[in-house]
Amino acid sequence: MEQQINTIIFDLGAVLIDWNPRYMYRKLFKTEQEIEWFLENIATNDWNENQDAGYPLAQATQDLITKHPEWENEIAAYYGRWIEMLGDQLHETVEIFQALKNMAQFKIYALTNWSAETFPRALEKFAFLQWFDGIVVSGEEKTRKPYPEFFQILLNRYQISPSRAVLIDDNLRNIKGAEAVGINGIHFLDAGQLKTDLKDRFGIHL
Repeated sequence: MEQQINTIIFDLGAVLIDWNPRYMYRKLFKTEQEIEWFLENIATNDWNENQDAGYPLAQATQDLITKHPEWENEIAAYYGRWIEMLGDQLHETVEIFQALKNMAQFKIYALTNWSAETFPRALEKFAFLQWFDGIVVSGEEKTRKPYPEFFQILLNRYQISPSRAVLIDDNLRNIKGAEAVGINGIHFLDAGQLKTDLKDRFGIHL
């Protein structure tokens, strides 16, 4: 067993919150194939991540429309109808969060790649976001996972010992980034696997 953990760090999207641009784009495109092509070639992950790191949504939208004017309406919908991409909370993982919160020995934080302009909408929708001891939002800090400086902001702000912390994140790239600064990582697949990893690797029984 690794050194005793006293800090749990959650990613939000795809771990505690179901966010998926396909929910909105299914209202604009006729087929899944058209949606996938658009997200792979026009409104890409790389483009969205730039906004997660603080680039203004309106400017990003205009930049992309200038580059692909034939997709103006679909591009404008990405942030114009962003709230329609926000699904429900992922209940099984939120239950794990609640169980951990009830254990007095843990401080629990969120470290999220999320635009500062859209994050307030999530705060309005999901009451459990108030349970954290702190939340660090990439768009507010102008950097994001997996860059080491983003992890360091969290560690410094809340005086966290990295060897006693574990990050739960669905993106393996982010897990590797955390491990590079000394934070333990659990690559999140589903709630059952998370429970098993917490128990087997860190002795945390839920």
